[in-house]
Amino acid sequence: MTFESTDAAPVIAAAAASDPDRWRRARGATRVQFAALGFMAGAWGVHVPSVKAAYALNDIELSGVLFAAAAGAVLSLFGAGRVIARMGARRTAMVAAIAMGSLLAAVLGWPDLALLLPAMVLFGAAMSLFDVAINAEGTALESLVGRAIMSNLHAMFSVGAMAGAASTGVLLRIGIAPLVQLAGIGLVVAGIAAWAARAMLDAHPVDDGTGPGAHFAWPRGLLLAIGLMIFAGMSAEGAMYDWCVLYLKQELGTTQHAAAIGYAAFTGAMAAARFAGDAARARWREPKLLQASAGLAAVAMTIVLLSAHPLVAIAGYALVGIGLAPVVPILFNAATHVPGPSRAAAIAAVSSVGYAGFMIGPPLIGSIAQGVSLTAAMFVVVVAAALLAFGARRLP
Repeated sequence: MTFESTDAAPVIAAAAASDPDRWRRARGATRVQFAALGFMAGAWGVHVPSVKAAYALNDIELSGVLFAAAAGAVLSLFGAGRVIARMGARRTAMVAAIAMGSLLAAVLGWPDLALLLPAMVLFGAAMSLFDVAINAEGTALESLVGRAIMSNLHAMFSVGAMAGAASTGVLLRIGIAPLVQLAGIGLVVAGIAAWAARAMLDAHPVDDGTGPGAHFAWPRGLLLAIGLMIFAGMSAEGAMYDWCVLYLKQELGTTQHAAAIGYAAFTGAMAAARFAGDAARARWREPKLLQASAGLAAVAMTIVLLSAHPLVAIAGYALVGIGLAPVVPILFNAATHVPGPSRAAAIAAVSSVGYAGFMIGPPLIGSIAQGVSLTAAMFVVVVAAALLAFGARRLP
């Protein structure tokens, strides 16, 4: 076994492999990091309508804001493997947490759209870098002890997203200004994530015995196939995160705090499914598991959009969350077992394709919403989930 490291010997990682307490502390820290990322994503998702209102945006302009964040996320992936190789996952996560929290805190404080857009590029870049760092950490911990934990870690993201959505919904209901909410959430969660990073590993094992591996791998062959499946899954998941609250509020006439319940139903059901995901991966073949779950998401979202009823929508959101739950844990972990690149490089490679779903999804949905309706636009979730179910048959 070799380790990803640029300078010192991998003492921390080797100690974690032989010290159960050290491994548990690192796993606990990584669980906190996933929850912190989810909490920020949940708060941001509920406040997408707040951004629209604060800057008086139409659907096309709002899509541009979401596109800016997605563009920053994709661009940062080209350097994520190199940054993590140089700084280590622990220090990278610490710096990225502080950056993304500070930018979330300021998201409603810019004087105009011209300053908001570059800030959103930086926000997306910081979140993406943090995401790659903690996913690389999770796959390293799996390798060290030979136990599946990735679904559990991603469940913590969903728990955090549910808590973030529910908390902001309560704060909206009692009349706390969105600017104050996001400022507090951004700074507090960033501080917690940076503090937790101290217990993470700073050197990662490489399973194939080939050495450190490339710091960035262009997605081709099997990596490209996995990336395209992540693209479909992230297109559907990103559309839900960015637009499901606005759909309930704008198309079905609910209040914003009531619409937040739908967001919490989506993320909460996803969390529950991910907590069971590692056991499901052990029991069923992963291609069949992905095919069935993605098919469930497609059918559930179709019912939501055809019924146009708030209660059906909330229940349907929960089923969509269950259906999309296995996608990222399974596919990210599969990417790290492709020979050649380092863990961070493999995750960055497939993420560079997958995050393009976040880039294409917001403007596509915004364009359809502007030209037809948001209801018609949300069928993008159905199409993406159906394509994922079809592609899952090719998962090795």
